[in-house]
Amino acid sequence: MRAHEIMARNVLTIAPEADLAEAGSLMLRHDISGLPVVDRQGALVGILSESDFLRRSEIGTQRRRPRWLEWVLGAGAAAESYVRERGRTVSEIMTASPITVNEQTTLAEIVDIMERSRIKRVPVVQEGKLTGLVSRSNLMQAAASLAGRMPAPTTDDEHIRMRIVDEIENKDWCPSGLNVIVKDGIVHLSGMIAEERCRKAAIVAAENVEGVVKVHDHLRWFDRIYGLASERSPEDEEWAKLD
Repeated sequence: MRAHEIMARNVLTIAPEADLAEAGSLMLRHDISGLPVVDRQGALVGILSESDFLRRSEIGTQRRRPRWLEWVLGAGAAAESYVRERGRTVSEIMTASPITVNEQTTLAEIVDIMERSRIKRVPVVQEGKLTGLVSRSNLMQAAASLAGRMPAPTTDDEHIRMRIVDEIENKDWCPSGLNVIVKDGIVHLSGMIAEERCRKAAIVAAENVEGVVKVHDHLRWFDRIYGLASERSPEDEEWAKLD
């Protein structure tokens, strides 16, 4: 399997000049741990993650190195730490020039990159533009959905997946972080929705694609105002009761 088959689409992004408070609020509201940073031309310029908020002066967690170590590291390292601990915009604390893959990168290659670089997510870039994001949860979702089914998805499955994505991703109600996996005509939908009507619309859109046998709903609900999110979809909750 390749990145385009499991990646999350319609990914939330933020501008490099955005305020950190805005970025943190966005991540909390949508229950996400990483946020791609995209400029006005749509090019990926960085990625902001939970770890970037760990060493902050507001909460007294900035680094306190011995003077001898500061001397060894030099003024540049101290200056960089100061900016990351006290910066006010996304561009000041984000990881610039992040590791990326393209839509044809295999999952084996992606896992190797994640393990080697000790990262939890990798942006998918095509022709310089961000097209998706593969996270550990996307890999886990793919493994869970296809557990016990060794053969790779067929060409027909790929056509079905592409038609579902085309039908959903540009709609106003498109789930955030939409992820579509298809095997033997069985569809698995995942992502985040702001209200229940969006769940039904996504399921109906998938059901109406020719060749679809069944649609499994893994869409999680979140509350934009209070930042609350469900752990599972209603269908996944029912399956959990049977475990």
